[in-house]
Amino acid sequence: MKKLLLMLALLPLAALAQPRTERLLEQGWLFTREDAPEFARNDFDDSSWQAVTVPHDWAIYGPFSVGNDLQLTAIAQDGQTQAMEHAGRTGGLPFVGTGWYRLRFTTPELREGGHCTMLFDGAMSHARVYVNGHEAIYWPNGYNAFHVDITPYLRPDGENLLAVRLENLPESSRWYPGAGLLRNVHLLTTGEAYIPVWGTQITTPVIAGDHARVRQRTEVVLPEGRTLADYTLATELRNAAGEVVASARTDGTRYDNHAVEQEFIVEHPALWSPETPALYTSVTRLYEGDRLCDEYTTRFGIRTVEAVPGRGFLLNGQPVKFRGVCNHHDLGPLGGIANEAGIRRQVRLLKEMGCNAIRTSHNMPAPELVAACDEMGMMVMAESFDEWKAPKVENGYHLHFDEWVERDLVNLVRHFRNSPSVVMWCIGNEVPDQWDGDRGPKLTLRLQSICHREDPTRPVTQGMDAPDAVVNNNMAAVMDIPGFNYRPHKYPENYAKLPQRMILGSETASTLSSRGVYKFPVVRRSMHRYDDHQASSYDVEHCGWSNLPEDDFIQHDDLPYCMGEFVWTGFDYLGEPTPYYSDWPSHSSLFGIIDLAGLPKDRYWLYRSHWNPEVETLHILPHWTWPGREGETTPVFVYTNYPSAELFINGKSQGRRSKDFSVKVDNSGDSLSLNSFARQRRYRLMWMDTRYEPGTLRVVAYDAEGRPVAERELRTAGKPSRIVLTPDRERMAADGKDLIFVTVSVVDRNGNPCPTADNEIRFRVTGNGRYRAGANGDPTSLESFQEPHMKLFSGMMTAIIVSDGTPGEITVEATSPGLKRARLTLRGE
Repeated sequence: MKKLLLMLALLPLAALAQPRTERLLEQGWLFTREDAPEFARNDFDDSSWQAVTVPHDWAIYGPFSVGNDLQLTAIAQDGQTQAMEHAGRTGGLPFVGTGWYRLRFTTPELREGGHCTMLFDGAMSHARVYVNGHEAIYWPNGYNAFHVDITPYLRPDGENLLAVRLENLPESSRWYPGAGLLRNVHLLTTGEAYIPVWGTQITTPVIAGDHARVRQRTEVVLPEGRTLADYTLATELRNAAGEVVASARTDGTRYDNHAVEQEFIVEHPALWSPETPALYTSVTRLYEGDRLCDEYTTRFGIRTVEAVPGRGFLLNGQPVKFRGVCNHHDLGPLGGIANEAGIRRQVRLLKEMGCNAIRTSHNMPAPELVAACDEMGMMVMAESFDEWKAPKVENGYHLHFDEWVERDLVNLVRHFRNSPSVVMWCIGNEVPDQWDGDRGPKLTLRLQSICHREDPTRPVTQGMDAPDAVVNNNMAAVMDIPGFNYRPHKYPENYAKLPQRMILGSETASTLSSRGVYKFPVVRRSMHRYDDHQASSYDVEHCGWSNLPEDDFIQHDDLPYCMGEFVWTGFDYLGEPTPYYSDWPSHSSLFGIIDLAGLPKDRYWLYRSHWNPEVETLHILPHWTWPGREGETTPVFVYTNYPSAELFINGKSQGRRSKDFSVKVDNSGDSLSLNSFARQRRYRLMWMDTRYEPGTLRVVAYDAEGRPVAERELRTAGKPSRIVLTPDRERMAADGKDLIFVTVSVVDRNGNPCPTADNEIRFRVTGNGRYRAGANGDPTSLESFQEPHMKLFSGMMTAIIVSDGTPGEITVEATSPGLKRARLTLRGE
C-alpha cells in the first residue's frame, strides 16, 4: 500500500519531467443548444447542460424534418434556372443554429515558462474558443484544423474553463455538414523552446535503386533573447520495426531563421505505395546543452510523385491510373464525427473493390482518414474549398474567402504535407468563378502558388465542370493537373487544346441507384423520378450532366493521356437526394457505390470486376424473388472479371454472353444516346430478354481459354423465417470508441436471403457494450439512427455496437414478430 501511495505521489513529478505531453480532451464536456454570452464565464452554472463525449455531432440525433434548412434556390451546377424548394438538400437534420461546449481542465504537465497549445481537428462551424472567459481564437471553417497558444489565459495551478461557441447558418452548405465538435480536441504542453504544431517538413527528393535521400526542415520556437546557436537538433529515422536507419545531429550555429535543415541517406528504402504502404518515423529531439527541451515525432513515407506531360501521374517513377472515389465526410448514421473505426471500415471496403484513391470532397479531411490511408495504402486528393469568391449558397465560404483563404489553405497543406498518401492538393470544386475569364485564372494561380510555396513536392488540381469556359479562358491551362468533372466526351477536345498533355477525371459518373431496388423496363434513364423516390439498381440511371460507369471506364482505358477517375461517390451521404430535390422525405444521396449503411450496392461488383481483376468477381442481378412477374421480361446482368459466362434458369441455358472488347471509345453523339448500351457490353454481361420464373438462377463463368472457372446461384426466396447477424469482426478495443458493424439480414427456412423483407428488427444489447447506431440505406427513411430498432430495407440493415469502456462480453439479440431471433456474442478487450 505504501509503495502504491508513493507511486501516485510521484505521478505529477513524472509528468513534469516530460518535455512534451499531448492528450485528447474527450470526456467531461457539457453541451447546450441555447446561446448567451455568459456561457463563456467561469462562474456560469452549467449543471443542467447535457454531458457529451467529443467528437460529437449534435444534429445527427434528429429529429428529421422537412423544415430543417429548407432551401428555396436554383442549383446552377445541376442546370436549374428557376428557384425551387429543396427539402432534403442538407439531410433534413437540425444542424442550423448555435451550440456551446464547456470543459473544466487542469494542466499539471505545464512547466514554468512552458507553453500550452489547444489543437482542434475541426469544429463545425464559426468556432469561438474561450479560455477562462477570454476569447483565444476564432475560426470560421468547420472542416479545417486550427491551433492556438492558450498559455496567457491559463491558471497553471488551478482549474481552467474551456468554452467553445459554434454556429451554423442556414443555407451555408450543399450537403449535411454535421454540427459541433466533430473532430478531436488536443491539449499539448511544451517547454520554453519547442517545435510548433506541424513544425516539420520531410521530403524525399532522390530515390535511387539502393538508397533514398531524405530531407527534414524543422521549425523551432525560441524564448525571447535566445538564438538557434544555443540549441542542438538530434533526429533519428526509424523503419516500421522501430530500427534506426539514419540519424543526424545538427547544432544551430549556422541557422538564423528559426528552422534547421537536416539530410539523411536511407539504404535500401521500403517505398510507400497502395500495394506496399511502408511508413517511417522521424524522432526529433531539441537540446540546450545536455538538457532535453522537446521531442517531436513525424510519420512519413519514402516515395515520389510526378505529373509528367504525355505520361500522366507517376508514383515512384511508374505510371499509375487513379481508380478513385469522391467521399463526403459523414459516416452515415454516425454523422459528421471523425470515428477511426468507421473511417477504416470505409477504406477497407473501397480497397477490396480495387479503389486506390479518395478525393476528400469538398473539404479538408479528418486526420484519422489520412492516417488510415497512410497505413492501409490509399492515395488521397486533399481538397479544400467548394466556393471561392462567387457564391453557390447564400451563407457559404464566399463570405470569408478574402480574409481566410490563405490561412485555411496553409493549415491544410502544413497539416498533411508529411503524409505519403496525400499525392495532390485540390484547390476547388466547380467554383462559379470558372466562368469569369479574368478572376478565375488569377485566383487559380494564387491558390496554386500558395500550395507550391508550402509544399513544392506535390501537384495541384481542381475539379472544373465548365470545360469550354476553363479551356478557352486558360484557367485549365495554368493548373499543374487539369481536373474535369463529368463530360468525358470532351476529353479529346480538351487534351488537344491544353499544354499539360494530360486529363484527370476529377469527378465522374454520378450514376444513381438504390440497393436492391430494380425498375422495369430496363432502359437507360436520366433524372428519372419514381413514386417511391428510389433509383434502379440495374445501374442504368444517371443525372442530366453525368453518365454510367462504363462511359468513364472506356475513356481511361483507351485514351493514354487520361490519368484515371474519381467516381461520385464511394458512399452515399446525407443530403443531396438528386433527382428528388423537392420530394420529401428524400434526404440522402443515391450516388454511392456503397449505401448509407455501408452495404455494397450492385455497382460495387461492377467496379470491382474492372478495378480489381486479380480477385474473382461473379455477381448476379437482380434478385430472383418476383411474385407477380411470372412470364414477364426480367433482364439479368452479371458483373465479373471473367470474359464470358452462361446463364441458366431452372437448368435451362439462356445462352452464353461475352464481353465485347471490339467496342472502343467513341465520343460521337450516337454513342452517347440514352438508348445505347454499347459501352456497357464491353464491361458487363447482359441477358435482356430473360423471363422470370421462380426457381434457380445459375451462372457459369469461363476464362479466356473457354474453361469453366466459377459459378454462382440465386434462388427464389420463400417466406422470411429467421434473422441472421454477421459482424465485421468479433473483438474490438474496449475504449468506448472502437466499433463493430453487424450486417442484419433475414432468410427463409432454407437459408435463402429474403431480398424484399422490410421487417422491423429490435435490438437488445447487454454486457459490456451498447447499441451505438443503425442504418438501412433507404434514402427516404426517417427512422432514428440511435433508437435500437429499425426496418430492413431490401432485406438488410447495419447495426453498430460499441463497448462501454470496460473489457468483457457483449451480447446482441435481434428480434422481430414472426421471425426466429438471432443472438451474437462479441467481446471488448
